[in-house]
Amino acid sequence: MTSFAYTVHPARIVFGTGTLENVRDEVQRLGRTRVLVLASPGLAAAGDRVEKVLGPLAVARFDGAAMHTPVEVTEVALGVLREHEADCVVAIGGGSTTGLAKALAVRTGVDQVVLPSTYAGSEVTPVLGETENGTKTTRSSPDILPETVIYDVELSAGLPVALAVTSAVNALAHAVEALYSPDANPVVDGMALDAITRLAAGLRRLPADPHDPEVRADLLRGAWLAGTCLGAVGMGLHHKLCHTLGGGFDLPHAQTHTVVLPYAMAYNGAAAPEAMRRIAEALGVGDADDVAGALQDLVRAAGGPVSLGELGFPEAAVDRAAELATQAPYPNPAPVTRDGIAALLRAAWAGERPGGTGTVRPARITEQVVKTFAGAADPRLRRLISDLVVRLHAFAVDNDLTQDEWQQGIDFLTRTGQTCSDTRQEFVLLSDTLGLSSVVDVLTNSRTPDSTPSAVLGPFYVEGPPELEQGSDMARGLAGTPLHVDVLVTDTADVPVADAIVDVWQSNEDGFYDVQLPDLDGPVLRGRLRTDGEGRLRFWSILPSEYPIPTDGPVGAMLGAVGRHPYRAPHLHFMIAAPGRRRLITQLFVRGGLYLDSDAVFGVKDDLVVDFETRTGPTPDGRVIEGEWRRLGFTFRLAPDALEHRP
Repeated sequence: MTSFAYTVHPARIVFGTGTLENVRDEVQRLGRTRVLVLASPGLAAAGDRVEKVLGPLAVARFDGAAMHTPVEVTEVALGVLREHEADCVVAIGGGSTTGLAKALAVRTGVDQVVLPSTYAGSEVTPVLGETENGTKTTRSSPDILPETVIYDVELSAGLPVALAVTSAVNALAHAVEALYSPDANPVVDGMALDAITRLAAGLRRLPADPHDPEVRADLLRGAWLAGTCLGAVGMGLHHKLCHTLGGGFDLPHAQTHTVVLPYAMAYNGAAAPEAMRRIAEALGVGDADDVAGALQDLVRAAGGPVSLGELGFPEAAVDRAAELATQAPYPNPAPVTRDGIAALLRAAWAGERPGGTGTVRPARITEQVVKTFAGAADPRLRRLISDLVVRLHAFAVDNDLTQDEWQQGIDFLTRTGQTCSDTRQEFVLLSDTLGLSSVVDVLTNSRTPDSTPSAVLGPFYVEGPPELEQGSDMARGLAGTPLHVDVLVTDTADVPVADAIVDVWQSNEDGFYDVQLPDLDGPVLRGRLRTDGEGRLRFWSILPSEYPIPTDGPVGAMLGAVGRHPYRAPHLHFMIAAPGRRRLITQLFVRGGLYLDSDAVFGVKDDLVVDFETRTGPTPDGRVIEGEWRRLGFTFRLAPDALEHRP
C-alpha cells in the first residue's frame, strides 16, 4: 500500500464549446460587480467579446500583459484596477494574461475568472512567476489560484499550429515532471499520465487536422490536467531551467519549455527509470531509454523548435545560465551540477537529438563510474583516476563524440602501442607532441628558481648507456662539426657536485639517433660519464642539428593531419643524478638554431638556449682539428632532493 498526501485546490472548471458566453454568470456567481478585463493585443477581438458578454460589469480594460509577468507591467495594471475600484479580473489569453491576473490578485485579493486561449495550464495552479531586474522568481499561495476557469475549445481552436505545438509541450512538461516529483502520489500520477496521452495524441494529429475540434479538445483537456499536476506537486530541473532562461535571457516561455523538455528528461532518465517507462508508455514510445529522443522527434514532426539557438539564446551564455540555474538547491531525481547543466544547455543550444543513451545522461554515467573508485586504498590513485574519467567523459559530451570518431581514436592508440619497441617509444612521442610531457615536466621539476630548468626526456633515451671516460669522443668518428663540451655541475649554492652520474645523448648531423640507424655498430652519440672532484665534465661530440621526429607512425600522421611540422630545434640531452640532489633531465639548445620558436615537442626554454661558440685553432686538450669546431660551456645547478627533507 502506498501512503501519500494530496491537497485539492478549490477551483471551478467550466469546460466545453462556446462556454465564453458563461463569463457574466460566473462573475455574478462570485458576487462581483466591477470587472477589469485583461487581454493582449493579439486577442483584442476576444477581449471585445468578453466585454460585450459582461456588459456593465466591465468597468476597465488593460491589454498590456507581457511575457514572464514583469513587475513593472503589473504595477501599471494595478493602477488601472485601483483607479476603477475593480473587485474582479477576467483574463483572456495565454500564460501572460493569466500571470498578470494572478499578480493582481495576490496584491489586492480580487477574484479571478480566467479564459485560456492556449494550453499553458497555469490557470489551475496556485503558482505565480514574476520577473524583475532580469530574474524570474516564483511563489505559491492559495490567494494566487483563480476562482473560476472557463475552458472554451473555440478560443484555442484559433491558435496557430506553431503556437499550439509549443503551448501543448509546455503543458506536457508539467505532467512529465509531476511523475518524478518528490511529492508524487497516485492521484496526480493518474492525471499526469492521462494528460500525456491526450497531449501526445493531439500533437500527432495537429499538423494534419489543425481545425478538428476533437484534436483541440484533447489538447485543452490534457493541458487542464497537466496544469492541475503543476499545482499539486513540486517541479524540478526542467522548470528551474526554463525560469532561468526566460527571466534571465528573455526567451519566449512556451518555446523554451518545448526545446528544454527532452534534454531535462534525458538528464533525469537514469535517475527516474520507472517514471520514464510510464511516460514512454503514455507517449506511445516502445523504448523507454529513447523516450527523450522520441519526444523531440514528435516536436520536430509537429513543426516545433528543437534548439535554443533558434530561439536566439547565445552559445556564449551557456556557462552563465548554468551558474544561475545551480545557485540554489532544489529537488530533482539526478544531482544538479554546474557542469552537467552546462552540457545539457550546450546540447539544447545545438538541437542535438537526445538519443537512446541520452545527450545529457552521460553525466549520470560519469557519476556512477566515479563511485566505483571509492574503495581505492590509495587516495592519490582514487583522485587521479576519478578526475581522468570526469574529464574524458566531459570531452566526449562537449564534442558530441560519435562512434566512428571514438573508434578512430581507439585505432590510433592501438597503432601507437604497436609502434613501440625497445628502441622506440611512440607513446612518449605522442605525449611530447601534445605538450603533455612538457606540462608534467614543469609541474614536477621546475619548482626551484635557483636550479637549472628541466626539459622533456624524449623518446630516444635508452637505459644503460655505455660508460665513457672523461675526454672521450661520443661521436666515434661520425661526420659533423666537432664539439667540445666543458660543463660544471653544482648545487644551488654553487658548491661543485663530484661524482655525479651524467647521461648524454643526441642526434647525428643528419638528425638521426643511433637507435634509428640499425646499420651502426653499437651505441653512438650517447654515453654515461661522471663528474670529477671539482664537478667538471669534459668530452667530445659533434654539433647537434635540427631534426624531424619520426613521422612514419601514428604521431607523424597526426601532425600531418593538423598541418604541423615535425622538427625539433638542435639540442643535447642531459640526465644528471647525484645523492641528495633532485635528478635533472634537461636539454641545451643551440642559440641561433632553427625551430627554436616552434619546437615540435614544446621543449625549448629561454634559459636552456645557449651559445655553442665557434672556434678555430688549438683545442683545450690538444686535439688537432682543421677548420671550425665548437665549444659548449655551461653550469648545471641541481636542486636538493625534496625526499631528503620530508619528515
